Amino acid sequence: MQTNDNILDLLREKGAEAARNTLRGLILQPGAIGDCILTLPLAAFVKKSLRLGGIDVLGHTEYIGFLPGRSCIDGVRSMDSMNLYRLFTEPQSFELKDRDSLINAFSDYAWIVTFMGEPESSFEQNLIYTATCSHSAEVITFSMKPPEDRPEHVADFYVRQFIERTGLAASSERPRANDCLVKTTKADVNTGREILKEAGLGSGRTLVVIHPGSGGQQKCWYIENFLAVATGLASKGIEVVFLLGPAERERFSGAAINKINSVVPCLTDLSLIRVLGLLSCSDGFVGNDSGITHLAAALGIKTLAVFGPTNPAFYEPLGPAVTVFIDSEETFAEKPSPKLQRTLLDALTA
Repeated sequence: MQTNDNILDLLREKGAEAARNTLRGLILQPGAIGDCILTLPLAAFVKKSLRLGGIDVLGHTEYIGFLPGRSCIDGVRSMDSMNLYRLFTEPQSFELKDRDSLINAFSDYAWIVTFMGEPESSFEQNLIYTATCSHSAEVITFSMKPPEDRPEHVADFYVRQFIERTGLAASSERPRANDCLVKTTKADVNTGREILKEAGLGSGRTLVVIHPGSGGQQKCWYIENFLAVATGLASKGIEVVFLLGPAERERFSGAAINKINSVVPCLTDLSLIRVLGLLSCSDGFVGNDSGITHLAAALGIKTLAVFGPTNPAFYEPLGPAVTVFIDSEETFAEKPSPKLQRTLLDALTA
């Protein structure tokens, strides 16, 4: 039989749990798609280890808008609609007004992790001041990249920084690298099927998506390599579609795009949500070190990532079915690599 003291202890515990569940965390992530996806293990770790009621991301909504309902992220907010530049002001000149929009922007969060600014910078000092104007809040500024002399995946680096800065036990459970960080919805699959139908694809055969782009030209494997892989796949009865975004449309000549279309169908300028739909219906993916490659990996698709100048020890895509291929030749972006072409083809058809 429970005593009054036991009942009170139980009520206090339930009250404390309810209070924790109302606390929210915020991550300021100004990066592009790949950066945001590589932040998800940190978000999951923070949410679980601190038992927060929710965690939001403040960033560019064209890169993070798809995350709620498909990942550990509960909400997103647009930094483009906020005057965050004010936080870079020298602290002695930084001012806040009554009911300032910046105060309101951070008033809901007990924990704030920022990838903007540097530790002990003006931005950090002003953010701490702003966040604590309305309530008590913890603010942690992260370094974006681990030291070059310490090869460590950035996702592990982020979690380690958080553990070191908060004093959490190092044994705290961490997300597994082979988890699917992003999960598709039924609506995503329906969108993908519509895209394939419009393109005359989706016959029921194995489908491989090839995305030959990336944020930097030097990270893009020579286009003829991707075409050779596509030709080899098609010869084995596998459906192949090229995916080109605005950057690739600008980078490739009209002749190059026509050549792609002469080999396999090519889809261009899909929104990120439609890309997500397309990937949800695919069986395999081939790409460079790019945001779309990170997205494919996070979805659990069989992903073949070709790395040139960037180091996969830091930036390998996270997912349960990822294989990284390294081409360290100086001609990575300029000349064919027949041996690696065959290696990729074998990996996709094994």
